[in-house]
Amino acid sequence: MSHTKSCEVALAVKTTTELLKGLDDLRTAWKHDPASLPKGLSCSESKEGQFILVAAESAFVTLPGACVIKGIGAIELAGAGPIFEEGANSKALIVKATPEGWRFSVKFVPPIVRKRNLK
Repeated sequence: MSHTKSCEVALAVKTTTELLKGLDDLRTAWKHDPASLPKGLSCSESKEGQFILVAAESAFVTLPGACVIKGIGAIELAGAGPIFEEGANSKALIVKATPEGWRFSVKFVPPIVRKRNLK
């Protein structure tokens, strides 16, 4: 039986100054005391020195047109469609600081669809 691999989808978002300040504050707090992060959030740095924030499913909420990261702020979604497929599992929001600015994406495992022989 083959296992379904996770999918990562880039998000088109509209950021606010409050959200950007919240991300910068979180990055500063993480550098000073990694244990100060709220539950469900994890931070790291890539080999290139880019800050990466991963919010587990328990640390963010998706609403129509927005995504709210607990303790940081809301992200307005520019796209009209749903972020996740119905029944998706292992959802995570990934935020990366790149030279071009912040990049937002979601990673999830699509639902398993079992097809049975129908006669």
